[in-house]
Amino acid sequence: MNKTFGLIMALFILSCMEAINVCHAQQDATKSTIRDTTAIDQATLNTILEKNRQCYKQGKVADYIPELGKANAQSIALSVVNSNGTVVSAGDIQQKFTIQSISKIIALMIAVKENGEATIFEKMGYFGTDKPFNHFGNLETMGKPLNPMMNAGAILTTALIKGKGEEPFVKILKMIRFITNNEHIEYNHAVYNSERETGHRNRGMFYIMRNNGLIDGEGEEKLNNYFKQCSIEITVEDLAKIGYFFAHHCVRYDGNKEYLDPGLSQLIQSQMLIAGMYEFSGEYARTVGLPSKSGVGGGITVSVPGKMGIAAFSPALDQHGNSLAGYRMIFDLVKARQLSIFN
Repeated sequence: MNKTFGLIMALFILSCMEAINVCHAQQDATKSTIRDTTAIDQATLNTILEKNRQCYKQGKVADYIPELGKANAQSIALSVVNSNGTVVSAGDIQQKFTIQSISKIIALMIAVKENGEATIFEKMGYFGTDKPFNHFGNLETMGKPLNPMMNAGAILTTALIKGKGEEPFVKILKMIRFITNNEHIEYNHAVYNSERETGHRNRGMFYIMRNNGLIDGEGEEKLNNYFKQCSIEITVEDLAKIGYFFAHHCVRYDGNKEYLDPGLSQLIQSQMLIAGMYEFSGEYARTVGLPSKSGVGGGITVSVPGKMGIAAFSPALDQHGNSLAGYRMIFDLVKARQLSIFN
């Protein structure tokens, strides 16, 4: 009797263990399927890019900075860094363009790491805005920039990075090189000189903040660092790697965790979400629903939290200063794969 009972119990335990193993196997298979369906492939990017190739005709290349006006409006590219770090791209992936306002998220990262979030945001707000990127905001009334994504806040952010002369700019350049794992990245001297010679509106913001005691020092070295950071040249794949970096708590696409910082990543992405597309940010949050940052050079970088980085490039801009074809490519990709954080 005891032997029979023992045999029955043994068979029962074995059957339970087999059921558990099958359950785990099914879960693993489900996870694998989720990963496979989330990953973006070459065919998807090609289809989306071709669909939006002619959108540039409805936009206009930025010409208020003379050198930017020389860009080829027909250039177009799309890139994704999938969750496993693999890069998939389509279009003019070798085309270099200046990073412009996308550099603001890198400068903010460095300024916060050096000074702390409280110190930085004591001098500016976390607010969104319904005004263009180069608007004076509330500088003349409240005395502080609305956020670090508008030009005034970005100029202040760069001015708060520690170092003399061009040291703050060099820190930004080195960080971009690290994130992209691309030591060949440099800045475009012609674009820098063009911005410095024509950037009188930014110069006005700089001197108002100097007058308000937010920026110290003499001369325009700190303003020149801002002009110079905007002139850094990258490709669409570099930009996708930046999106991936902030989507993964400041971990590089190849797994390098030197700057791992979930809190800082959350701060950067929150600012991208509420102000990264300027006065279009609210509508963009509704249609795309992802932390993103645009630049008047035609680039847009996107962070899909915990998943991937996306970047688009097309220099013809809409009325908000955002890449027209870039936005539409991102919209189509996000909609097709249900990538919005609100899904």
